[in-house]
Amino acid sequence: LARPEVDLVRLAAVWPELARVPRAVAEQLEIEARYRGYLRRQEADIALFRREESLRLPRDLDYERIPGLSREVRAVLAAARPATLGAAGRLPGMTPAALARLYRHVARAA
Repeated sequence: LARPEVDLVRLAAVWPELARVPRAVAEQLEIEARYRGYLRRQEADIALFRREESLRLPRDLDYERIPGLSREVRAVLAAARPATLGAAGRLPGMTPAALARLYRHVARAA
């Protein structure tokens, strides 16, 4: 079913019991089969994001020593002193690039 040229009607020719599956159920099975790879990848991305989001930031982290952060981002981080990477990501002015640099810096130091 994951293949575009295959559907339950075609499979029912080989496996007649499938012809009794209600159409709504058949459509759902086809959709889930086609998108299973994408859904698994997205679930893995979400799990990774949750792990990274909960990454604890050292209280004494010197934001001035993190290369590539703008002065504005450094000032916001230094003033807020976020406890986690997720909290840092919710600060005003924090960019995805700055968050990635912060993550790499902290993960490397760990």
